[in-house]
Amino acid sequence: QKPDVLTTGAGNPVGDKLNILTVGPYGPLLVQDVVFTDEMAHFDRERIPERVVHAKGAGAFGYFEVTHDITKYCKAKVFEHIGKRTPIAIRFSTVAGESGSADTVRDPRGFAMKFYTEEGNWDLVGNNTPIFFIRDAMLFPSFIHSQKRNPQTHLKDPDMMWDFWSLRPESLHQVSFLFSDRGIPDGYRHMNGYGSHTFKLVNAGGRAVYCKFHVKTDQGIKNLSVEEAGRLASTDPDYGIRDLYNAIAKGDYPSWSFYIQVMTFEEAEKFPFNPFDLTKIWPHGDYPLIPVGKLVLNRNPVNYFVEVEQMAYDPSNMPPGIEPSPDKMLQGRLFSYPDTHRHRLGPNYLQIPVNCPFRTRVANYQRDGPMCVSDNQGSGAPNYYPNSFTGPEDQPMVKESRMSVSGDVQRFNSANEDNVTQVREFYTKVLKEDERQRLCKNIADHLKDAQLFIQKRAVKNFTDVHPDYGARIQALLDKYNADSGKNDVIRTYTQSTSRVSAKERSNL
Repeated sequence: QKPDVLTTGAGNPVGDKLNILTVGPYGPLLVQDVVFTDEMAHFDRERIPERVVHAKGAGAFGYFEVTHDITKYCKAKVFEHIGKRTPIAIRFSTVAGESGSADTVRDPRGFAMKFYTEEGNWDLVGNNTPIFFIRDAMLFPSFIHSQKRNPQTHLKDPDMMWDFWSLRPESLHQVSFLFSDRGIPDGYRHMNGYGSHTFKLVNAGGRAVYCKFHVKTDQGIKNLSVEEAGRLASTDPDYGIRDLYNAIAKGDYPSWSFYIQVMTFEEAEKFPFNPFDLTKIWPHGDYPLIPVGKLVLNRNPVNYFVEVEQMAYDPSNMPPGIEPSPDKMLQGRLFSYPDTHRHRLGPNYLQIPVNCPFRTRVANYQRDGPMCVSDNQGSGAPNYYPNSFTGPEDQPMVKESRMSVSGDVQRFNSANEDNVTQVREFYTKVLKEDERQRLCKNIADHLKDAQLFIQKRAVKNFTDVHPDYGARIQALLDKYNADSGKNDVIRTYTQSTSRVSAKERSNL
């Protein structure tokens, strides 16, 4: 195949790409060397801001196929008949690490799904866990700061992590999941995905129910041991990206089975706890999984930057029939996700092909802005509404479902809404004895580097879950704390005495 003609960014052919234009063989350079300046100026601007969270990730494309009828619950066309296929894009990721971090760290994994439907894009932006660390969106920036780098040392700081976690006991469920065997998945193909939040489904008759989305791997759950994860972090830090890409390239297409849980409004009213609490699950015995379809990934990205780095997922992208619930965390994400994309990619990020709702026609009154690369919705079309001309009109039949709400407007404290019952179930009934041993060791191995007063507070929280849970962790910490090597840890934070009880202050 004959090579293309080398050009500048403007398409002008280049005669010499190896030698800069100079006065004589020793220089200096000439400003008129536009071949050089065109190349260098673009190079200086190649990087866009990396994601604040979920910076390191892998993406692929495929389809969603409906295998079971759920139209009695949801009118969204993506579910309209058995056998229907919808193009999808999925991005998997770690959460706290930077773009160059290892794929095998102990961290939740992002599991973001984009369905390109004929009613616009549906973005189901989940994780590999059905729960999360917090239940109030106000805490999200501080939670992420605690998981990132210390602003003075630029190091990951166990004091920051465990201080936050121990001050917010609602994190116990997710922390227990994170430090269990499932805290380090074996790549991205062998883990489940969850919408995590509670959503609302509306059928053609206008009847609404609450639901949760579950995506179960067909490859089987596989996790990495601490030792293997550590080895891979040094020998193959891109293990997760490589595993997914190679499997698809070889035709070994990964798939996941798609399910929903359904709860009526009446059941929600009688539910023993807040059904919108992201730190808890809906028991499967009471709300069984209902099969819906299958996700299959069968195409790798043609170019990583174009199709994965520029990928943008918005929980606010929901076609008719899928709506938000009162879940406080979901409500916060409805704003924060598109807001961060407008910062990272620009206000016209939905014109980028991988984000474009290509199976429908975008017609609205949004115009202009940096990097508008469409026809800006044509000529002669009004950019205001209402109008007397041929501008797009709203469609009353797709209005959001009607709902009634009442209550006092105030900042409700949700810190102590039963943070232990489901964690106790997880510890005593879900985990086997050897899994409990590894869980406690994993926690102690990490907690040991936090200050003693933080250790004590964290252990009390684990003891509140179950005495055995706290006792095992404390026994391991006692061994670690007896090691004089612990004195090598440099602290940048000291405990505020104003926040210490009188009894604790007397012991300082």
